[in-house]
Amino acid sequence: MDALDAAGVPMCVASSSDHHRLRLVLGRTGLLDRFAGRVHSATDVDNGKPAPDLFLRAAEVYGVSAARCAVVEDSTPGVAAGVAAGMRTLGFAGGLTPADRLREAGADVFDKMAELPALLGVR
Repeated sequence: MDALDAAGVPMCVASSSDHHRLRLVLGRTGLLDRFAGRVHSATDVDNGKPAPDLFLRAAEVYGVSAARCAVVEDSTPGVAAGVAAGMRTLGFAGGLTPADRLREAGADVFDKMAELPALLGVR
């Protein structure tokens, strides 16, 4: 993420978790300050993933069209939501969901976070 920050790539968190859990997890991982004011929960919308509502709301908040957004997901419901939102959807296969399931759901799959900047066109 440092490379994305350095390149000025705007980022936010859009998660199925509620805000309490997000604060807890982001705090434990040291990412809470990085994403301060840019955290969105499925509790903010009527329909959570696999519906596209959460991602579309985040794009709307920042005034960015869905076509200019990229979603990084590690679950098939999240991939389905990103695809349904019309956003470029990247599936991180370094977690629990196998790469083939992410690919079948419609994601371009990668397995090392170090690959993300290049996938987003950041050098």
